[in-house]
Amino acid sequence: MSRDQSSQDYDLWSRTLSLLLLGFICYALPLSVFAALPTAPNGAPVLRIQGSNTIGAQLGPALIKALFAAQGLRDIRSEAGKAENEQRILARQADGRLVIAEVAAHGSGTGFVALKNGSADLAASSRPIKPAEASELAPLGNMHAAQSEQVIAIDGLAVIVNAANPIGSLNVEQLARLFAGEIHDWSELGGRPGAVTLYARDDNSGTYDTFKELVLSPDGHSLAASAKRFESSTELSDEVSRDPNGIGFIGLPYIRQAKAVAIASGDSQPMLPSATLIAAEDYPLARRLFFYNPAQSSNPWVRALIDFTHSAAGQQIVADNGFIAQTVQAIKVTPQPQMPTDYRQLAEQAQRLSVNFRFQEGSASLDNKAQRDLSRVLDYLRSHDKLHDKVVLVGFGDAKSDPARAELLSKLRAMAVRRELARQGVVFRDITGLGEELPVATNSEDSGRLRNRRVEVWVY
Repeated sequence: MSRDQSSQDYDLWSRTLSLLLLGFICYALPLSVFAALPTAPNGAPVLRIQGSNTIGAQLGPALIKALFAAQGLRDIRSEAGKAENEQRILARQADGRLVIAEVAAHGSGTGFVALKNGSADLAASSRPIKPAEASELAPLGNMHAAQSEQVIAIDGLAVIVNAANPIGSLNVEQLARLFAGEIHDWSELGGRPGAVTLYARDDNSGTYDTFKELVLSPDGHSLAASAKRFESSTELSDEVSRDPNGIGFIGLPYIRQAKAVAIASGDSQPMLPSATLIAAEDYPLARRLFFYNPAQSSNPWVRALIDFTHSAAGQQIVADNGFIAQTVQAIKVTPQPQMPTDYRQLAEQAQRLSVNFRFQEGSASLDNKAQRDLSRVLDYLRSHDKLHDKVVLVGFGDAKSDPARAELLSKLRAMAVRRELARQGVVFRDITGLGEELPVATNSEDSGRLRNRRVEVWVY
């Protein structure tokens, strides 16, 4: 459903979705969602989410509504909260008792503060938790652990300009100089003359944190003081679409009437924020969206929402709200001349799955998302009869002084994935490592090297 459709269309979609969910809930959801969940006394909320505007504006409330529907609640609706960018989702049990959830969307950082002071049950974040935040929340458990850190969707930061702007692609260095105020006029980039106007999210925003980390900080840049700041993603996008000289960055669902430009990082090719490239986290400005929860939370609604979000039904809600679901699909890749010979042959004969396995920083262990992706890939292989001699793993890495060492390390990463999948009965056709070939990010920064250390899955 388009985010620009009328509210009537949205209400009709919500009612239809609720009926569909109730129709297939018996096989799409984990059993824990079935258990009747308690209400709270005296009209208190059963669930409180605080944090990212990217999640809280649409996705979080949509997931809660669908969970309410799965619980058999009725009269599901939302209303404005006490402040701007806050919502309450309300529903009724069969006996008429009111069930309430609250969502406050003031930026990712506010979610971790709310977890600490006990005013939220879940933190919604459009960036990974920072070391200082994790340390502050240590009394609630290890927030980096798989039971606390939940990757709920993939998003891409789209760099947007006015639809009439002739600029079609930029590299990360140009982006940094633009938003630092070092490039003042579009003519400096080959565009039409006109003073550049910068639009950015506010300091509480995970979107801004991600942009700062991926674009500004690597070369020591800071956002220009002249940038116009916004708490609302929608307002920012609409302002850029009205400004012929405007440029901004935004979550993928908020491109709206603006134009996205292709982005290159290091030696990578310029990439538009397509669903395929974002799902695999190859697009330079791809990012993960998170729920963070105390590992020992006593609130059953927290686990129910997490389980629902990871289910097929929950990931469909992710897709319906314009983000990238983690559902595994096979994708045909167009062979390109710059591809290594064996890889080009693979592209000609096989299909790539829409997931890359990545690793914990400074470790050979799969990260939290990859651990869940193992189950998703296995489900795909089983349902498509690909368990025996149909799968190829291709490992990649960052550049090393010795190319042979880079190739070896990349194959070892592929072998780590092989070990986990083989335990579940997967018999592989081939396993290879391509070292530093086909980078998706710059190798000059830690974050880029981490993105280049990946394992692709191909199926015949």
